[in-house]
Amino acid sequence: MHNHIMHIRHASSAYSHVGGVCLISPPLFSSPQDCTCISTHSQVQSISIEEQYEDISHQVSSSDVSPCSVLTADDDVTGLSTDPAHYQLLSHLGRGFNNLSQVSMARHTPSGRLLVVKNTNLDECTEDELLQLMNEVLLSRLFRHPNLLTSRLVFTSCCELWVLSPLMSYGSADSLLRAYFPDGMSESLIAYLLYGVLKGLEYLHHMGYVHRGVKASHVLLSAEGRVCLSGLQSVYSLMKDGKRTRVVYDMPQHSPSLLPWLSPELLRQDLNGYGVKSDIYSLGILACELVTGRVPFQDMPPTLMLLQKLRGSHSCLLDISPYPLGDLGALKVSRSGVDSGIGESVATGSLTRTATAERPQSPGPKNHSATLHNLVELCLQQQPDSRPSASALRTHPFFRQVKKHTRDSFLSLMYPAVPMSCPPDTPPSETPTKTCNSPSPTNEPEDEMWDFS
Repeated sequence: MHNHIMHIRHASSAYSHVGGVCLISPPLFSSPQDCTCISTHSQVQSISIEEQYEDISHQVSSSDVSPCSVLTADDDVTGLSTDPAHYQLLSHLGRGFNNLSQVSMARHTPSGRLLVVKNTNLDECTEDELLQLMNEVLLSRLFRHPNLLTSRLVFTSCCELWVLSPLMSYGSADSLLRAYFPDGMSESLIAYLLYGVLKGLEYLHHMGYVHRGVKASHVLLSAEGRVCLSGLQSVYSLMKDGKRTRVVYDMPQHSPSLLPWLSPELLRQDLNGYGVKSDIYSLGILACELVTGRVPFQDMPPTLMLLQKLRGSHSCLLDISPYPLGDLGALKVSRSGVDSGIGESVATGSLTRTATAERPQSPGPKNHSATLHNLVELCLQQQPDSRPSASALRTHPFFRQVKKHTRDSFLSLMYPAVPMSCPPDTPPSETPTKTCNSPSPTNEPEDEMWDFS
């Protein structure tokens, strides 16, 4: 374990290539207390290039202000302490990072603020997993955008890595589908969520990165209506030797759980490679997921899924378009309650994770607006060059309704869903009592609020 920690610190204090830019970054983690597992203490410091990225974030996001991108004071966790004794773990939200991380709602006791803490036992991590953790933390500190969930406060306590994030009280879009919208969401809510995701993707693509993990469990929603794209562990840089390349060839880590959302060109793994347009394909699969309450291709074995995608087959919305797709501008987007298809989940092969377990079956398919049909059709084009960019897609007629939303109208879209709150009867004196040698729980059968895989 000692060698693992020193390896991370040595790598983080040396030259690090992030986005094709060579950085000399200080140690990533700080230790607030003495522990036999940590031989030295280091203080988290800012990376000099962050100011440059912050300016880029402002340029990308300032052109359009919508309620799905509004930041509040509670979204900034950088000023909080790095003492674990100041955090009261309240309830378990989920697990992630190969089941090595436990994610909990927590209260910062000095201020009373609620936030999310992700604890990872470094003793259980391999060398590759430690490097992956370091890369995720580096990227999280470099990216600054209201529609990306980044972790700007990271420290070590004993053998655990603590990563603090603002609380997204409505959880993930996947958990909302499970608990409140098993037959799919309304088109207005879908437009609201996808628009926030597109703004996050636009920023990532502008910075020279491909997300490669756009799915409902990585779309998080705060109580104030801010939409955040998470899952930065799958992000990959398009920069090589200081230059931006058009395509890359790397296969995402732990891709079996991502197979239904991956584009044909990414799955093909040939000399043509893939680029940022692969995220647009994933967005189309996400749209179908939100509309129907089920994951397209989820009921297929992985080999058949691959063949279907390579042949150009793509998911439809299980209805017949009620209007021609030509004159989209004259159409009024449906704002009715639920526009859905079949919400039944069928287990896949052993390689894929069932993302729609225990969702009840919908009474039947319903009609969807022509603008939604056209949006999905554009995103799921077989050829990447035929798909629009994230910037171009934000101007699609389907998203005209988003600009009309206020906080009150957002709350009406979320009904009957309610944001998470502090568990009742939580003793105020309760604080974390884990030690270096305490085993982390595994294979817990409880229903998780968030999926951090």
